[in-house]
This record gives sequence, C-alpha cells and structure tokens, in this order.
Amino acid sequence: MKNTDSVWECVDRLSKAAIELSDAVWAVPELNFDEYRSCALHTKTLAETGFRVTRNVAGLPTAVMGEAGEGGPVIAFLGEYDALPNLSNEAGVTEHKPVPGNSNGHACGHNLLGSAAFLAAAAVKTWLEENNLPGRVRYYGCPAEEGGAGKSFMVRAGVFRDVDAAISWHPMCFTGVFPPSSLANIRIDFTFEGKAAHAAAAPHLGRSALDAAEIMNIGVNYLREHMLPTSRIHYAFLDAGGTAPNVVQSKVVIRYTVRALELSDMMELAERVRKVAKGAAMMTETRVSDQIISGMANLLPCPPLERAMYASFERLGPPPFDDEDRAWAKEMQKTFPVTDIQSAFRLVGQAPRDTSLADFILPLIGGRASMGSTDVGDVSWTVPTVQALGATCAIGTQLHSWQMTAQGKSKIAHKGMVHVAKIMAATATDIIRDKALLDAAKADHAERLKIQPYICPIPDDVGPDLQPVPVAV
Repeated sequence: MKNTDSVWECVDRLSKAAIELSDAVWAVPELNFDEYRSCALHTKTLAETGFRVTRNVAGLPTAVMGEAGEGGPVIAFLGEYDALPNLSNEAGVTEHKPVPGNSNGHACGHNLLGSAAFLAAAAVKTWLEENNLPGRVRYYGCPAEEGGAGKSFMVRAGVFRDVDAAISWHPMCFTGVFPPSSLANIRIDFTFEGKAAHAAAAPHLGRSALDAAEIMNIGVNYLREHMLPTSRIHYAFLDAGGTAPNVVQSKVVIRYTVRALELSDMMELAERVRKVAKGAAMMTETRVSDQIISGMANLLPCPPLERAMYASFERLGPPPFDDEDRAWAKEMQKTFPVTDIQSAFRLVGQAPRDTSLADFILPLIGGRASMGSTDVGDVSWTVPTVQALGATCAIGTQLHSWQMTAQGKSKIAHKGMVHVAKIMAATATDIIRDKALLDAAKADHAERLKIQPYICPIPDDVGPDLQPVPVAV
C-alpha cells in the first residue's frame, strides 16, 4: 500500500468531525479579528482531537495553534475562519435569501478552509502515531484574512520561525495547485484636518479637509496612468466630514489600498500615493497624517512542493461528485450570467467546458498572476509554502457572492473539502518521508530570498484592529 493510501484513510475516518466543524463555523459568521465563536469551535475541536493547544497566538485573541508529534520536520497547516459583511444567505437554496438578523456570510468559504486544514493536520497526526514516525504537525487558526492580514502580524511575531514547510488551500470552483502568484497590498488611512467655518458667511476662513481628500483622489487617478498595469489602487471614505453642506468640513478620513505584483513595487507605489496626499494638503492648506492599517506580501512560489502536490492530485483524481451534485450545481449556475462561467474558465487558462462541477484537475501552470491578495504571502516569505485549490461550488460561482455563501454547507462543499484535505495530507507525508523533497524546497526558498529579502509591510508599532469581545461556544 502506498504511503498516501493510509493517510487518505485517516482523512476519511476523521471527516465527520471536520464537516461538523465547518457547518458550525458557517452558522456563526464573524468578521476580521472578531472570530471569537469560530476560534472557540476550532480550539475545542483541536483539544478533543488530542492536539496540544496554544491560545492567543502572537497576542491575537482569535488565533490558535494545535501541535502534535515529536521530532522530525515541522509541517504547518494554515486555516482561516473569518466571514464577510452583507453577504449572508440561507444554505442550500438557489435564490438570494439573506438570513434575518445577521448580515455576515461565509462568501469566501473560510468555514471550509479552516476545517479542511484542520482535517489534514488531524489525519497527519494520526498517520504519524499509527506509523510511529518522527515529525510534528501544527494547525494554525489564523484570523482576519479578509483585509486584516492576521498572518502578517503572526509572521512579524515569529510564530512560523521554526516551521519547515507550510500547506494551505482555498475554496474555488476548480481543483488543482494554487497558482503561486498574488498581489502584495497595503491599507493606509489618510486623515486630513483643516478648519471649520460657516460655508456661506465666512468660507474664506475655512480650510476644507473634504476638498483635500477629493483633490487627493483626482491626483491618484492621474497617477494610475503612470503605474504598472498589474498594480491596483482602491479607496473608500471612512469619514467624509459630516452631512451639513453649510459647514466647511474640518476632518476627513479616507482609506486607500495599494497593490502590486512585487512587494518592493507595492512599497514604492504607496510612497507615491503618500506624496499625492501631501500635495493635496498643501493645495488646501490642511494637514494630513497617515496610518498603516494592514499589509500583505505577494506569494513566493515553491516549485518542488507544487510538483509534489500536483502528483497527489494526479493520483487521487477529481472530487467524487455524482449526478445529483451536478444537477444541483446546474441550478445554481442559472443564478449568474454565462459570462461568469466563461470568465472562470479563462481565469485558469482553460477553454469552457459543458460541466457544472470540476471533473478534471487543472494543469500545473505556475506563475499565473492573481489580481487578489492573501496574507499567506507573508508566510511564503518565511517558510516554503504550497497551496491547493479545492472545488467546493458550481463552476462560475464568484467569491464574495451570496451564491458562495449558499453553497457553503452543501454536499458539494463537503466532498470538495474532504478531497482537498487528502491532497494536503498527502503532500505533508511526502515532505516528512522524503528529505530530498524538503531540502529542495528549502534551497529554492533560500535562493528566492537572496534575490529580494522580505520586508514586512506592517511596521513594528502598528497593531491589528482588535475588538476583544470573547464569546463562549
């Protein structure tokens, strides 16, 4: 029996608890750094499964770590469990039906993400015990991936410093190795302060912070022509100064997100945005200050681990979806335009196929640029990291949509979650058993860091936006 067969059997034996965990987290959707119920559910499950549990990892109340095993390499599985605002929906329906009383929803599938990572870790723990092998497995429950950059704070605190390799995944409508590319990003709050005045009687005495913010937006719009085409800049007003038009607004807060393919390019572009803000303040005789809120590095590839993961995908094959699953997914596809389905195929470099669920494995493409961001990127600069994509929804389902939330407790989601847990577990056992594989991964990682050392996008004096309101489960 091949090594991977036994760890896949471990996944199957433990899958019931992981599915129950996923559904329980789906039912209590919580936002950045407020995932107290979700973290408690993961903590309880880790303890019941026999992990040595560490709470408040890196000083974050909603971060947890479970460890098992002794000696050997340390393999980390990265989990998440944060949700998104205003994307609640009833489960198992093919219509938009928000849940009364809670506007949050697991529209990015993080209820599945954390549970499958736990399942893989628990399976490897069992496999190590049953085979009396050296090796340590860790499950990291990481908060606030959706813009809060929880893993970036964890990296800064050094919690992955003794890890040999990290493994994660993300729910998607396809199955394969996660393309090792994402955008580095940074979120900065700009606060403009001026002088209030009567807008009709004494406008000449006022200095408008709102004018400064609007001029900043204009300046950044002109900047867009002179930045890399793969870079992105977005903004949102957090405080527009009030609702009285007869008052010269004296204070405005505007948040900018700056993204680029490379960490160094992102830092440079952020500085240019800061200069635009300073120029707007000079033009309006106001003052401006800025505060970094969070930041994420781009993903570093690790070809040796990606090839090992792909080999497991080839051996296991696609998820075991049946005709009932495909029929239900077909009904879900009717809720979004055909362009969403076509775009999904194009995103992964595939010609559109007449199938509602992923019945194939994506080829190992590597290097395809993602226009999204993830704080897994910061981990990838610390240790060799590999990620999978797991098919948990109908093809064409957009992340951050009510349709994703609606499919979060479906048989499709459960089957996809267990399937990708087997891939992650098999990748971990390959790393533990094959020293040459781990050595190759570490050598590749070290070579990449020689070219461009890691610079944490979050300064030492910046803390996460915590809302410490613990809630027992």
